[in-house]
Amino acid sequence: MSRHWAQSFDLFPQTDFMAMMATPNSSSMAVSIAGNCTNLYDHRGWAHILLPVVYTFIFIVGLSGNVLALHVIWPNMKKINSTTVYSANLVASDILFALALPLRVTYYALGFHWPMGEGLCKATALLFYINMYAGVNFMTCLSVDRFIAVVLPLRFSCFRKVHNVRYICIGVWMLVLAQTLPLLSMPMTHEEHDGYITCMEYPNFEQVDGLPFMLIGAVFLGYGIPLVTILACYSALCSKLRELAKTNQLTEKSGLSRKAIGVICCVILVFVVCYSPYHIDLLQYMIRKLQYQPDCGQLHAFQISLHITVSFMNLNSCLDPFIYFFACKGYKKKVLKLLKRQVSMSLSSMVKTSPDEYSRDIDKINMGSRVYQKERSSMLMAD
Repeated sequence: MSRHWAQSFDLFPQTDFMAMMATPNSSSMAVSIAGNCTNLYDHRGWAHILLPVVYTFIFIVGLSGNVLALHVIWPNMKKINSTTVYSANLVASDILFALALPLRVTYYALGFHWPMGEGLCKATALLFYINMYAGVNFMTCLSVDRFIAVVLPLRFSCFRKVHNVRYICIGVWMLVLAQTLPLLSMPMTHEEHDGYITCMEYPNFEQVDGLPFMLIGAVFLGYGIPLVTILACYSALCSKLRELAKTNQLTEKSGLSRKAIGVICCVILVFVVCYSPYHIDLLQYMIRKLQYQPDCGQLHAFQISLHITVSFMNLNSCLDPFIYFFACKGYKKKVLKLLKRQVSMSLSSMVKTSPDEYSRDIDKINMGSRVYQKERSSMLMAD
């Protein structure tokens, strides 16, 4: 269900694998024109306002929503199932990402200037990629888990046992770290002609040998395979739910199958809307780069499109809690109970304080009345 910085991209995952795919002439194809372009950040006039607003929204909604989700999930960790384990890991990934967003907001507010050093730039880049790949992988795991639960409940039930799911999650985190840790060995910042220091921007990596092959492979491995897996699992799941509804009139009348199919469609929609624009944008530019060397205008247009599409991808981190709310009956029940408790406490506090305030107001009125009566009596006696 699950994430990402503007200008971020699938550069380093599967680097070693894709490097082997590079042809001997790939380095000549990767000759950078970025060093000769002075207009790559001409859009900072509007970007330094719009991007901080977008990422501040993602930070507030994403952090509060995922902290609430973790607050609901954590007390019941001993009674969890496979779906909850995957969801908890996805929540943890989203929270890690949200914690790094204030630094990124500062970077955009300063007009693509990073004065905080190479180390913090690498740290934010690492958190971005961890969130992105952990999110994609755990969303894929959730789709496979739901598929097994409904379509193949007996044959592969062992994969849904909690202790096995925990090992799967550990494996996912190890895979994500293997994909992202190479970032620490590569420079993330670059000083531009105007003195601005950029952090984790695409032009900073234009001279990497075999760059188009690496990124096309990363799109295939980090987006193509998960997308096909998610679509296949949820399509089979919807087909099975329709079949069950036809054979069970009670299920059909209750509308449970329609609700489940609706939730599945929402999950697919969120994944496609958040992740597709960025990966399609990256793929088309890399294919063009293999055919000819884009000029400064095309590179600048790609820069702007990356800022926009990566913002869409980052929205995934604040949409996940809403999916939990509608998809998980237990989660929805606990959240509503928590909200009712807060409302009840607020009302109780008002009820406790209101009589005291009312009594004080009555006392003031009575006191004023007595003073008025005394003054009037004294006036009458004087007369």
